[in-house]
Amino acid sequence: MNQRAPAVALLVEDGFDDRELTEISDGLSAAGFEVVTVGPVEGRSYAGRHGTATAIAVLAPRAAAARDFAAVVIPGGYAPDRMRLRHSLIDLVREEIRAGRPVGAVGHGAQVLISADVVRGRTVTCWPSIAVDVKNAGGLYVDRPVVEDGPLVTARKADDIPLFVAALVRVIGQAG
Repeated sequence: MNQRAPAVALLVEDGFDDRELTEISDGLSAAGFEVVTVGPVEGRSYAGRHGTATAIAVLAPRAAAARDFAAVVIPGGYAPDRMRLRHSLIDLVREEIRAGRPVGAVGHGAQVLISADVVRGRTVTCWPSIAVDVKNAGGLYVDRPVVEDGPLVTARKADDIPLFVAALVRVIGQAG
């Protein structure tokens, strides 16, 4: 019997951090997950901020139901600031958390968590320049490579991706 790999939604928008997106995608694929890129417009290509990576949105957020994914992941870079303006992306993140399924964010990806109003009362890490935003949203910021708080897994930067992917895989396994 051929069983389909669990799917993880990887959110994309122009300006994503190239390393974060590619290393997260590669790590999750190597762990046996199907990585599905979800961006504002299905079929559109999105460019990384360093120009070394592009990603094509396989699904638009309105066609992506949280229940279809084992987890949702938000890479950092400049993309999260753009994602915050996309209500359907924010709703996808919020629905995933409400259902108790894992959500991961790296660096500035925490901006999307803030907009989804899911950091209140949680311990998270992020890029240091937005630590005050996490605090203002009711979260507890800590400067650690990776933080797990229930279904929420956060990391500071691209250098933390190996630890982030390992933690995310563990949390997905616990949730599944």
